[in-house]
Amino acid sequence: MISLKYIAFMLSSLSVTACGSGGAVADGDVLASVGTSMLTVDDLRDNTPLGLSSEDSVLFCRAYIKQWIDSRLVSEIAVRNISGTEKIDKMVEEYRNDLIMKEYKRLMYEENGGRWFSVDTLKSYYDNHKSDFILKKPLVRGIFLKLPQDAPRLQDVRKWYCSDNSDDIERLEKYTLQDAVQYDYFRDRWTDWNDIQNHIPMDFGGSPDMFLKKNDNFEMTRDGYTYLLSVSEYLPSGSEAPFELVEESIKDLFANENRVEYDRMLRKLLFERGVKSGDVKVNVDLGI
Repeated sequence: MISLKYIAFMLSSLSVTACGSGGAVADGDVLASVGTSMLTVDDLRDNTPLGLSSEDSVLFCRAYIKQWIDSRLVSEIAVRNISGTEKIDKMVEEYRNDLIMKEYKRLMYEENGGRWFSVDTLKSYYDNHKSDFILKKPLVRGIFLKLPQDAPRLQDVRKWYCSDNSDDIERLEKYTLQDAVQYDYFRDRWTDWNDIQNHIPMDFGGSPDMFLKKNDNFEMTRDGYTYLLSVSEYLPSGSEAPFELVEESIKDLFANENRVEYDRMLRKLLFERGVKSGDVKVNVDLGI
């Protein structure tokens, strides 16, 4: 009997050629068999991850061989003791056909069915369905910083992060490369308020809108850190979400609707081709 430790060692060294207790160990040697199925050394080697330690190799080999035996016991042994395998075979075949059809439709859709939707088309849909895109949480644009409480030039930072001057923003960005724990610039994009408040150790209450209405700029210090927030723009809860925030969602909606129609057309095309080639013969009127 071949030593599992020896097999694991030889696999980890990628040289299954030497001799172990019980004779030569070659790629074709059978490690286990169940019925007509066999697990060989090269099967095990092909499925063994590289870089395992000797101990991990032993654990992996033991687990893999046991799992292989368990799975074959079901397919080789258990099947002999149950009736109605024809039903299982039919279910497997139907499942296989379904997977093939889904993959074929996906490939055909990617090749022929995808469409680019113009911004005007997406914007038109948005304009006609704004009530479907209502904010549940506020959106903000601005700048957020987290600095050590004793960070140098804090007075300058207070000026820069509130400024609209591009030179001040450039100075701020250079400063944050070395001295900031966290720096987020989001004046150019709408950001969910939750993504900002999660970085600030403060309870804003159940209505962040009240806080944002009163605070364009905010500063607090806690546990050795100073937090600075400048809000340049703010959209309250209940507002219509801006187009740029929901544009991708509208694209997905259009794509899904397009895919359903394309799937229908593909099935119809396959049917017509099958009838024309003689692969499909229908002896009843299907009304199509």
